[in-house]
Amino acid sequence: MPHRRPSSAVTRNVFVLGAVSFCADVASDMVVPLLPAFLLSLGAGASFLGLVEGLAEATAALFKWLSGRLADRVRRLLPITAAGYALAAVVRPLLAISLAPWHVLAVRCLDRVGKGVRTSPRDKLLAGSTPEGKLAEAFSFHRAMDHAGAALGPLAASALLVVWPGQLRRVFLVAAVPGALAVFLLALVREKPAGARAAAPISLSKAIDSTSPRRVPARLLAAIGIFALGNSTDALLLLRAQSLGVPTAQLPLLWMLLHAVRSLCSWPLGRVADRLGRQGALAAGWVWYAVCYAGFALAHSPQQVVLVFGLYGLVAGLTEGSERALVAGAVRPQDRGRALGIYNLSSGAGLLLASVLAGLLWERVSPAAGLSLGAIMATLAAGLLATPLPAGPAQ
Repeated sequence: MPHRRPSSAVTRNVFVLGAVSFCADVASDMVVPLLPAFLLSLGAGASFLGLVEGLAEATAALFKWLSGRLADRVRRLLPITAAGYALAAVVRPLLAISLAPWHVLAVRCLDRVGKGVRTSPRDKLLAGSTPEGKLAEAFSFHRAMDHAGAALGPLAASALLVVWPGQLRRVFLVAAVPGALAVFLLALVREKPAGARAAAPISLSKAIDSTSPRRVPARLLAAIGIFALGNSTDALLLLRAQSLGVPTAQLPLLWMLLHAVRSLCSWPLGRVADRLGRQGALAAGWVWYAVCYAGFALAHSPQQVVLVFGLYGLVAGLTEGSERALVAGAVRPQDRGRALGIYNLSSGAGLLLASVLAGLLWERVSPAAGLSLGAIMATLAAGLLATPLPAGPAQ
């Protein structure tokens, strides 16, 4: 592993955790773009797809909250992180033997338990391995690696479907390989002992430490929650593309395009957010989300929906690193596990409601109605960030 300057946002741990997420997302995104078509083949529709993805992400959110509380109490974060990655790697291939829609629901929820168990401890470990002024860049680098894996996964799935036409179950089995590699790579992470992490605030002045907030600003959490209420699962966007004429075999490639754009823009935009303002970057990302969802609602051809998919990828670069950095930077380092857990819980609960509601609007009113909900809620959330938030210890 090459030597990196201590002032760099991409420290050894940040780089390794990025590589772990890369492999995990190759595995996950060999599967996710195929789920809408797989569920349709089992007799399910848009509302059930929304239920599956909503419940799966809500399950992840609950366990992110629980693991976040645990992360502030345990001596080591790495074992919890590894357990979460291992659980997902083991259960995901069980989709290959699913025979009914509820089987898919069960496997997805177990997969997301693994995601929930690992996320908050991993994010706290990542934040603790990064200089305070570069949190958005570090989180954005990690998300860039994550999205790079999410771009390669669909490409691998498409290649396998060329060799095995229509054999979705075989693709689900092969996805176990990169999932296992993600678990093995965690052995390269070097974690500081708990005492060293707890001692970090001593380097700050006592006055700053005694007055530093222990909770994320309520307005920030409210804005994140409102946005989440319109942030339905991206699987519905694949269903929208399919309904406008994009062939099933090309859906993984569309998913790849989305994540390729996310991967390319996340790290550079994270650096910009650290320098020019995380709050402004987040608000701008939500406004752009509203524009893109309006585009999905108004699209009438495969070419239009492909274009909007590419533009939609910019949202992640503006929001994902900034959002996590605002949450982690708002509280003391020793309280970050709980703060990140609450953030993930509120996001996941909103996603459950958003996905179910969007699916119902989709079937009972129109696809445009379900998508327009996302545009409206994102605009309202951006409005809540129109004035500055209280400064945290790392801001």
